[in-house]
Amino acid sequence: MAVICVFCASSERIDQRYVDLATDVGTELARRGHTLVSGGGSVSCMGAVARAARAGGARTVGVIPEGLLAWEVADEAADELVVTPDMRIRKGEMDRRAEAFLTLPGGLGTLEELLEIWVGRILRMHDKTVVVLDPDGVFAPLRRQVDDLVSAGFARPSVHDAIAWATEVHEAFDLLERRPPLFPPAADEVLEGEP
Repeated sequence: MAVICVFCASSERIDQRYVDLATDVGTELARRGHTLVSGGGSVSCMGAVARAARAGGARTVGVIPEGLLAWEVADEAADELVVTPDMRIRKGEMDRRAEAFLTLPGGLGTLEELLEIWVGRILRMHDKTVVVLDPDGVFAPLRRQVDDLVSAGFARPSVHDAIAWATEVHEAFDLLERRPPLFPPAADEVLEGEP
């Protein structure tokens, strides 16, 4: 059993299939005996993953900034709802509590969370598994951008080793549960400079 932080959308303007995906993730998380850490909202994917996890018997922890309590509609049904002063402290609290990270399709906030935790792993600031579940290729442009950054020398090729990609819910959880060791640095890599 692990504590898995799920980054996902809070927008209610998205296609229902993404909310359904979040529900499937919450159901599978509970079936496998894990605990959920989420952004503490009760709407859209954020709410769906938490409700499905609780319905399956999982413990859920929501972490929400005070300024978003009214805006996102807090997940008052969470087993534990942590209210933080701001977004930076929120992310730090989610990171601290998590043993692994799963990102679902989402907007700028989700993208920011993914990039921050990905860079943290690249820089060896944590060794927690980072998985992206992207069945429809929402993040395909990001993957191409990272390839371009590697080709141009702005990022090391090993950035790809710090993250795993999945298209199916069961595949994502299999990757999360594998918890691979922190990838070794290549012989010509040092910890200085850009990731």
